[in-house]
Amino acid sequence: MVTRIQVSGDRPYDVLVGRDLAVSLPSLISGASRAAVLFAAPLRAQALLVAEAASVPAVMIEVPDAEKGKSVEVAARCWDELGAQNFTRTDVVIGVGGGAVTDLAGYVAASWLRGVRWVPVSTSLLGMVDAAVGGKTGVNIAAGKNLVGAFHPPAGVLCDLGSLRTLPAEDLVAGLAEVVKCGFIADPTILDLIENDPDAATDPDAPVLRELVERAIRVKAEVVGVDLKESGLREILNYGHTLGHAIEKREKYTWKHGHAVSVGLIFAAALARLAGRLDEATAARHRSVLDALGLPTRYDAEAWPALLSAMRVDKKTRAATLRFVVLDGLAKPGILAGPDEELLEQAYAEVAE
Repeated sequence: MVTRIQVSGDRPYDVLVGRDLAVSLPSLISGASRAAVLFAAPLRAQALLVAEAASVPAVMIEVPDAEKGKSVEVAARCWDELGAQNFTRTDVVIGVGGGAVTDLAGYVAASWLRGVRWVPVSTSLLGMVDAAVGGKTGVNIAAGKNLVGAFHPPAGVLCDLGSLRTLPAEDLVAGLAEVVKCGFIADPTILDLIENDPDAATDPDAPVLRELVERAIRVKAEVVGVDLKESGLREILNYGHTLGHAIEKREKYTWKHGHAVSVGLIFAAALARLAGRLDEATAARHRSVLDALGLPTRYDAEAWPALLSAMRVDKKTRAATLRFVVLDGLAKPGILAGPDEELLEQAYAEVAE
């Protein structure tokens, strides 16, 4: 069974969720003469299967695993390879892997010849519910995460649930932080499903996990279909990410994205409660849901000055004013702009370890 979730907008496309989805690839890249397949070493075998399924000559480009691959230097190496292979506008880039690889592949495609087709084949839970959907592509630089990139919707997205069986348990759980985020900003049924059976939520073969994936994708699809370029509504998808990105930067991207977002969710909930915008029970529910999944909810108490400095260059900052996505109630996201530093420090005290 394959579920199709449409992402609307100027360039609509489908997100396919199911198993053994590589057979769907030729229809997404019809007319392409060649494919460049970007992948990290651990997924070489899967990348070769995807290349074979594409049914066009493929250029295999291996990139560093995880966040190490999301750099301008790696992107430049990919461009050099496309140039050496005389890649044209009719050709296609395919990214096989987690969110870091698909972010890189999308940016390489967006910038090559000012934009060629691309398809993310997402193999991680985080990639399926977040990075692969929405058309945001990019790389990290020293100043921060995802500060260089482009909005470039894919031709389609393949979310093969079979790949979750080979995903390390820690990575699977980390990806659930983005699912929890979707529960708090838009679909509380996600939270109910996790609270009713946390073990099933982390079981790759459980119907519960599939439902969580599909619900999270629908939340994102609805938002980005209305607002591709983060000019309004799409900003709510950054709930928990302002502090989360700062933690990732401080840890030199050795922390998993989902772990950092998990801590960021606790911080955002505390900030909203202290600002008088969120009730105590919903704020407390953040910690209970994340704890049930085994996700981290605390971070180094001594890190606050560095984290505050990092947040000042976050993409959501406008005219030197810090902006945070907060909740005014369950599934009622809003923006808190320019909070006092004292309030921020009080909120951080609730995650400080």
